Amino acid sequence: MERHEISRIAHHDHPIAAPLSDGAVHDLLARLLRGREDGRLLDLGCGESPWLVRALAAHPALRAVGVDADADALRTVLRTAQQLGVDRRIGLHHRDAREFSTVEPFDAALCIGATRTFGGIGPALAAIGPLLAPGGAVLLGEPYREREPAPLARESAAAGAPDLAGTVAAVRDAGWLPVAGHTSTRTELDAYAWARTGSLTDWALDRPPGPDRDQALLAAADDREQWLGGQREALGFVTLVLRRSA
Repeated sequence: MERHEISRIAHHDHPIAAPLSDGAVHDLLARLLRGREDGRLLDLGCGESPWLVRALAAHPALRAVGVDADADALRTVLRTAQQLGVDRRIGLHHRDAREFSTVEPFDAALCIGATRTFGGIGPALAAIGPLLAPGGAVLLGEPYREREPAPLARESAAAGAPDLAGTVAAVRDAGWLPVAGHTSTRTELDAYAWARTGSLTDWALDRPPGPDRDQALLAAADDREQWLGGQREALGFVTLVLRRSA
């Protein structure tokens, strides 16, 4: 299986591909779209676009665009949008998020767990900025380091991430300021980890012996080992509503 297929299976039983509860997602979208409910929303690295379809369902005048390199994920987005009756208000682009451009600017943008695609927070915000209309806002979701990771977790996201203060400093240095935010709780982080590893394991146990089954079980075991071996104590996640500082 390809890496994106494993990721899609791992996130089957969690509302979004990030450690956030349904309530937190609702509140963050409401804050991002306040005063922008009839505008245009962009998601770079949208995956199966749970953020976009939720926003469209909640705001009948909103239009949205999702960009992702995973064609299967985009097909899932379209099916979900059709089921919710919002498919006429969403546009989907099968391409690398770094290559996306637009003639009509957006009022808000999402970049949740996707800054690595651009090379970090600064380059991600530099790429998003020109896509926004004046006064536009960004919802940025980013892992950060709570403390130095234990040996088993040193190859994880915790190893290369700044701490929370460093994350906010990187945002500020890029010319943006947080106007709202959510720091994921231990409950949210644990629920996300259990869902990832559990969904992969559940999927594999329902398959006959074979390479796909073995690969899914191995991916779940590796993820669980990283998490319980030190990542759980070392890694946090913050989601920030940002506006340009000038």
